[in-house]
Amino acid sequence: MSGELVLVTGGSGFLGAHCVLALLKAGYRVRATVRSAKREADVLAMLKVGGAEPGDVLSFAYADLTADAGWREAAAGCRYVLHVASPFPPGVPKHEDELIVPAREGALRVLRAARDAGVERVVLTSSFAAIGYGQTPVPGRPFTEENWSNLSEKVSAYVKSKTLAERAAWDFVGREGGALELAVVNPVGIFGPVLGPDHSTSTDFIRRLMDGEMPGLPRMSFGLVDARDVADLHLRAMTSPAAKGERFLAISGDFMTVLEIARTLKARLGNAASRVTTRVLPDWLVRIVGLFDGQAAQVVTELGKARNATGAKAMRMLGWAPRSREEALAATGESLVRLGLLRKSK
Repeated sequence: MSGELVLVTGGSGFLGAHCVLALLKAGYRVRATVRSAKREADVLAMLKVGGAEPGDVLSFAYADLTADAGWREAAAGCRYVLHVASPFPPGVPKHEDELIVPAREGALRVLRAARDAGVERVVLTSSFAAIGYGQTPVPGRPFTEENWSNLSEKVSAYVKSKTLAERAAWDFVGREGGALELAVVNPVGIFGPVLGPDHSTSTDFIRRLMDGEMPGLPRMSFGLVDARDVADLHLRAMTSPAAKGERFLAISGDFMTVLEIARTLKARLGNAASRVTTRVLPDWLVRIVGLFDGQAAQVVTELGKARNATGAKAMRMLGWAPRSREEALAATGESLVRLGLLRKSK
């Protein structure tokens, strides 16, 4: 396997960069897509923070999810493709198609290019958003890969974008994929070591907590997983014969409440987390704030809902062994401090 070429879409993203790091460590050559040449330096800087200076085993291709140009060239000569790129804004878009169209059409562009280039397998980064929404959680019955989000109910634009993109991918491979294989990874909230100032919505939530930008905590919970473990699961899904045609939830342990997350940060990071609040806000106040704050609006529909999910399938079938939730949170906070990305450390 050493030296084989793998395409990673969205190489300048938080998870994309961690996937590139994992592939380089495993001995693969990597081609990463970026939207423009200006982003190459950003990727190299993130990889350096992650401990890699790839030299000539890393190359770049220029392609955008919203256009056909560049995808054929990006996929040429690759044995595998990790399609990680997908929009995830911090707030609510003005129109849901701002998310849905690039997610769905971008996935189809990548799959067509992969099929035409003779790629063996594509691993698509989907999300728990395509699994656990638009339905009432049942206590004691965690969501699994058998579940799909119900879009006939009121769900967010992000949930729609991830669900429609993944369904479109499975439909394409089933009808037009030829010999192309597909595996899907469905992560919950992705945390872990930040590699640069342009990280992710999930890790920025930790930054906001640690910077004291949140005067109180919403009464909600979500799943956690470390980016390093999500990247590892992508590589396992890429090469394991058992992963063909399968979805894999990426989650470490049970969902955590935001209060549990805050308490973990304070316990693990000490003085660096001194600004983290443990005050829980009443639901009515969060709803009012959500009328004016895009980030607060994202969580209003989740107030008080006790969702849960399990990553047992990936552990059983692929031997995946993720870090603990607490380690993922601590690694996020420690990296924010180390890179000087908090107000307190500037």
